[in-house]
Amino acid sequence: MARAVALVFIVSAAALQAPRHRAARSVSRAAATLEEPVATKADLLPRERYIASNRFKTRGGKAAAKFEARWANRKSRLATLDGFRYFSLFRQVPLEDVVGERGAAAMGGNAPSYDYMSFTIWDDKKAFNAWRKGDAFKEAHGGTSIAAFLKAMVSSLRVLKGAPSPVFYDGLLHLAAPPSADPAKAVEGGWRVVEADGKNLLEGECFVAANRFAVRPGAEAAFEERWAQRDSSLAELPGFKSFTMLRRDGGGGTGHGAAKEGAGDAFGDDFNYMSFTIWENKEAFGGWRNSQSFKDAHSSGPKKEAGAPPPWVRPPSVAFWEGVLELTCAEGA
Repeated sequence: MARAVALVFIVSAAALQAPRHRAARSVSRAAATLEEPVATKADLLPRERYIASNRFKTRGGKAAAKFEARWANRKSRLATLDGFRYFSLFRQVPLEDVVGERGAAAMGGNAPSYDYMSFTIWDDKKAFNAWRKGDAFKEAHGGTSIAAFLKAMVSSLRVLKGAPSPVFYDGLLHLAAPPSADPAKAVEGGWRVVEADGKNLLEGECFVAANRFAVRPGAEAAFEERWAQRDSSLAELPGFKSFTMLRRDGGGGTGHGAAKEGAGDAFGDDFNYMSFTIWENKEAFGGWRNSQSFKDAHSSGPKKEAGAPPPWVRPPSVAFWEGVLELTCAEGA
């Protein structure tokens, strides 16, 4: 079984890429090739969502449970804000726990050096900026007083190694299943009601398969076009929640803003694209990977021309995450 898993990842460097649903809104653009020397913003796919993420490295031991409890017990009214779509706090899952040691060795690459990532989907960048500049942001980050802010900072130093690293993305080719009511996910005042004692990790509520790409300059438009032309019945599969192709937004950030375009974050992560698929659980992801939909998706779309270089400067790198404190608006992600 482990050998079979390894072969899956050897055959396709993009084995975890989640393609576009054939019934979703089609994207019609001029044909592009991987030999294009320059890609302008006019050539790129339009932003459909805006994603704000923050990466964290905990100190190990009991720090992880304390970190999760801080999030669970914070004051927030996130779900009541205009433009909010989805939130989860993701903790990294070792590759070996999902595909076994042989599968992980076949995939190669380096795991993220951070172990947690907050992930918020907004309708657009305007909605995110309104939250960042409003009172709701201050409340969620320790309160509106200097004393409350300093207390939050001291608490962070006890559980984290270094400062958080914010990274932002344009959400492309977004696809989401309608949210289902789950009485176990209680929400009060715009935030999840979860019992967290700071001693035990929170129970996982979703699973993420992500493939990270370092797309070379000039190949961005062609890379996006290949994804836009893929066919899939992804949204019809059991356990599917959402898919987004994330494109790094490297401009316009200050304070709580993004890294400069082309630069890595505080953890050295310089991947500029990431396919990001959220499933109900690890089993649902495994069901997709073994499905006919997976095979069809990886044999569709425009083919690379003979002799053309790959669109990335190094092979893609896979990462898995488990989500806690999942929060979704009524319309879905």
